Amino acid sequence: MIISASRRTDIPSYYSEWFFNRIKDGYAYVRNPMNPHMISKISLSPDVVDGIVFWTKNPAPMLHRLEELRDYTYYFQFTLTPYGTDTEKNIPSKNDFVIPAFRKLSSLIGRERVIWRYDPIMLNERYTMRYHKKYFRMLCERLADYTEKCTISFLDLYINIRRSIAESGIRAPTVQEAEELTEYFAAVSKEHGIFIDTCAESIDLGKYGAAHACCIDKNRLERIGGYSLRTERDKNQRAACECAASIDIGAYSTCRNGCVYCYAGSRRADRARLGKHNPSSPLLDGDISDEDIVTPREMHSLRDGQISLFDDIR
Repeated sequence: MIISASRRTDIPSYYSEWFFNRIKDGYAYVRNPMNPHMISKISLSPDVVDGIVFWTKNPAPMLHRLEELRDYTYYFQFTLTPYGTDTEKNIPSKNDFVIPAFRKLSSLIGRERVIWRYDPIMLNERYTMRYHKKYFRMLCERLADYTEKCTISFLDLYINIRRSIAESGIRAPTVQEAEELTEYFAAVSKEHGIFIDTCAESIDLGKYGAAHACCIDKNRLERIGGYSLRTERDKNQRAACECAASIDIGAYSTCRNGCVYCYAGSRRADRARLGKHNPSSPLLDGDISDEDIVTPREMHSLRDGQISLFDDIR
C-alpha cells in the first residue's frame, strides 16, 4: 500500500519526530475524519508499505534523519510558491530558507524524488498575472538542477476558505487567465528542462503541454523502487484527480503553516487541536480515549516483482 504523509497536514515541517517514532514502532493510528472515535491502525512495515509520498512546504526538520527511511521507497511533493506572509503566515523566507532546503533535499535524495508544486495559483492586487510570470521564471532558474517536474494548479473555492480569501482580495483565475499562465509556464519550464503538469484541473490544458498530474504517482514509485505495482486510481479523490490509491496518515486542522487558501482546516479548529499533539502517541492529534475504537486496517503489498528491462517501453 502507498502511504500519503500527508494531504491533511505538513508532517515533515511539524510532525517529523512523531513520524519517525511511528516508523520505529511500525504503525500509526489515524482517526476517521467523519467519525473521530473510529481509529484505524495502519501498518508502516516496509513489508506492506510500497511507497511514501510526503507533502510539505519545508522539509528541513527531516533532512538529518533521511537515513531512517532507507528501507522505504519515497519521494516529496514540495510546495514552493511566490507568496509572502500575508498569504502563507508561518512559512520562513523563501530566498533564505525554503529554496536552500529544496536544493539540500534534492542533493541528498536525487532530483527525481523532489516534485516542485506551484499551487494554488490565485490572483489579487499584489499577486497579478505579471507577478506570477516573473516569479515562476525566477523559481525555474533557481530549481532547474534540483527537480524534474513542476505541478501547477489553480485556486479551488472551498467553502471553508471563502471568508479568509475574501479578506485578502484573492480570487481564482478565469479560464482565459489560467490558459495564459499555463502557456507561459509551459514555455518557461521547457527552457529549464522541467516537465510541467496540472493537478486535478477540469479544464483541458494539454494543448499547452501540461498533462494531468498523478501526485500519488504509481509510475514514479515503480521507477524509484525498481518494481511494478498493482494499484488502482484513488476513488476517494476528485473526479479530475489521477492519483493512485493511498492511505493518508495525517489529521485535518493540525497544520501550522497558516495559509489562507488551505482547505484542510479552519483557524478556530487549529488552535484547539495543536495543543493535543504528543510525539510519542500513535495518534498525530492526541491520545486514545475510552470512547475510541481501534481497528487494524487490512493491508498488503501491491508489489509485483521487479521491473523488467522492457517495462519502460510503451
